Amino acid sequence: MPDYFNWIKAAHIIAMVCWFAAIFYLPRLFVYHAMSDDLISQERFIVMERKLYRGIMTPSMIATWILGLWMVALGWEVYKTQGWLHVKIFLVILLSAYHGACGFYRKKLIGNPHYKTHKFWRWFNEIPVFALVIIVILVVVKPF
Repeated sequence: MPDYFNWIKAAHIIAMVCWFAAIFYLPRLFVYHAMSDDLISQERFIVMERKLYRGIMTPSMIATWILGLWMVALGWEVYKTQGWLHVKIFLVILLSAYHGACGFYRKKLIGNPHYKTHKFWRWFNEIPVFALVIIVILVVVKPF
């Protein structure tokens, strides 16, 4: 691996942490948005959700993907036979779909804050936890 590989890895981890922070927080905002009854609160949540999604969550996802693919490209001869990496990439694809669903739901909440119940959003908020746990185990333990 090149000397700068660990710098790419560090940047990848930082981007991933930022992405997950936003992925955990945005559906939590959806919970509060769905529970809000007054227009001022609803408008505040619309702004917060937009800024989080566009300003932090999406750029962090893009950086995570770019840096991750860069590392794979640099170490392809080693990585191409690593089953754990293939599973990790599949989970990141699913997580990216979850990210897209968050963007879809964010727009739906603008017109109808009671589009889904706060209980739905609480369960929806738990999905990325499973991805995070499995991804960390795959990367650290490398079970296959």
